[in-house]
Amino acid sequence: VQLQASGGGLVQAGGSLRLSCVVSARTLGSVSRAWFRQAPGKEREFVGAISWSGGETYYADSVKGRFTISRDIPKNTVYLQMNSLKPEDTAVYFCATGVGLKVTAGSYAYWGQGTQVTVSS
Repeated sequence: VQLQASGGGLVQAGGSLRLSCVVSARTLGSVSRAWFRQAPGKEREFVGAISWSGGETYYADSVKGRFTISRDIPKNTVYLQMNSLKPEDTAVYFCATGVGLKVTAGSYAYWGQGTQVTVSS
């Protein structure tokens, strides 16, 4: 299983970005896709997750109301729409796949390579 994240970049505070993550393998069962982020010197942090079959979502409080996760099943792609970005959102963003809507990184077996998001003030 390979995950390929893209869409990161430099944006001003208040701006928007959309990240994409394509998964190489067909998705079956109670699989979820999640986004995490990691800022320099900090631990990897849960951002949000979506259940692949039902589309249920769950978000970290820090991004709730600003970020939206969606999926395109035929394209096997998950998206992270980020609005009202803040400088503290600056991090490398990773997508991952696992089972269930879990918030711990260890719950996800497969990871993408990460894409850098930088928000300037």
